Amino acid sequence: MSELLPPSDPWDEVVGQPDAVAQLRAAAASPVHAYLIVGPEGSGKRAAARAFAGDLLATGLDAAGAERARRLAGAEAHPAMTVVEREGASIAKEQADEVVRQSSLAPPEGDLQVIVLVDFHLVGVAAPKLLKSIEEPPPTTVFVVLAEEITPELVTIASRCVQVDLASVPERLLAERLVLDGVAPDVAATAASGAGGSLSRARLLARDPEAAARRDAWYRAPERLDGSGAAAATVADELLGSIDGVLEPLEAQQSEEMARFLAGFEAASLEPRKGDLKRLEDRHKREQRRVRVDELRSGLATLVGRYRDQLAAGGSHEDFLSAADAVQELCDGLALNPNEGLQLRAVMVRLPPVGARH
Repeated sequence: MSELLPPSDPWDEVVGQPDAVAQLRAAAASPVHAYLIVGPEGSGKRAAARAFAGDLLATGLDAAGAERARRLAGAEAHPAMTVVEREGASIAKEQADEVVRQSSLAPPEGDLQVIVLVDFHLVGVAAPKLLKSIEEPPPTTVFVVLAEEITPELVTIASRCVQVDLASVPERLLAERLVLDGVAPDVAATAASGAGGSLSRARLLARDPEAAARRDAWYRAPERLDGSGAAAATVADELLGSIDGVLEPLEAQQSEEMARFLAGFEAASLEPRKGDLKRLEDRHKREQRRVRVDELRSGLATLVGRYRDQLAAGGSHEDFLSAADAVQELCDGLALNPNEGLQLRAVMVRLPPVGARH
């Protein structure tokens, strides 16, 4: 199973973030109590946290010990590395209590433990409970907090951390990284263009044989509209049905991640800790929901792009604005878990038809 183990240099997984990588690598030699890594989904926050934890836990070890520490941290399997993921819409108070308890304990191995808090922009009401532990942990504990943005609940905690900012990965770098991964250049370019700056999404699209056809279907959708409810319903239902196609490569990707996770423990002759497997399975379920919504948003963006192209070719400014407004209303409402079929049909009814491409 050696091919499933993390790369020898986990920093290779943090693409297009040279300043952040340099900052974290320098910090590992003399760490402070807490770091806050902020960036959009897919920018490499979690990969950076794994690499940083590996460097922290490798400090002071011989070459073999340092390699083991980095490899185990890369698989999130190091005994002195705890990764905390929310179990619901936000971090629960019970989880916060466990983080407080864990942070006060001696490291189970070595002189340092690293506690990684994922999705901390969703900390919610647990923030006050965690503040004291994050700002004044024992000298043997380092917190690495990951967030997509600094929400009002996170402001005070953020002020107690060293902040490291990540940005969306440029499309060119995404394509280059996919090619290094062995993806054909034309497939890499298509996947990168639809990834929205996310390496994880680019990798998913690169292994999805229907990605280009699905994008083209969204682009051509306005050609099939005639203002009738029947046409709108047919187009909307077909587009929504096609979105489920992205789940098959995602499930394959998640199976590989599970294998790497288990291989990390196996390589160290360890057993997964209590609840580790369930937390990974729960995260995979959340990823499936998020990827489906991301695919819908990507399709809607492609739809607006068609009207933008139409406008650039001399089309109606009013048609473009009408399409953009209708799509934006649906995008804004996705956070409320609407009936996607009904909402997309309503958008399609409002969209003005356009001429076919030649």
